[in-house]
Amino acid sequence: MDSELETLFARGFSLLAPEAPAPVREYTFAPPRRWRFDFAWPEARVAVEVEGGTWDRGRHTRGAGYAGDCAKYNAAVLGGWRVLRFTSDMLYSDLRACVAQVVALLDGEQRY
Repeated sequence: MDSELETLFARGFSLLAPEAPAPVREYTFAPPRRWRFDFAWPEARVAVEVEGGTWDRGRHTRGAGYAGDCAKYNAAVLGGWRVLRFTSDMLYSDLRACVAQVVALLDGEQRY
């Protein structure tokens, strides 16, 4: 089941980047591990993680959850993935900029 933030990103991406390829949802990237990306473009090895609960002590900001996320993201980078992470603040305040970052990465643009 999608979170509110995942729904926001999915709808925003399809509306703001209609020419871009659609992402694969809940993509398992490191079998036999059960790690999944919220959104992935496997051919480009680009992924998006929507990080909820950053202000209300959600799983991603507490000890074990944070440590698990670090292990997951490190394994992804070692496997050649480029992962963008967006918090609720980022998505709600400037969804257009978040989508633009994904499109730039898919297009191979380097932005700093």
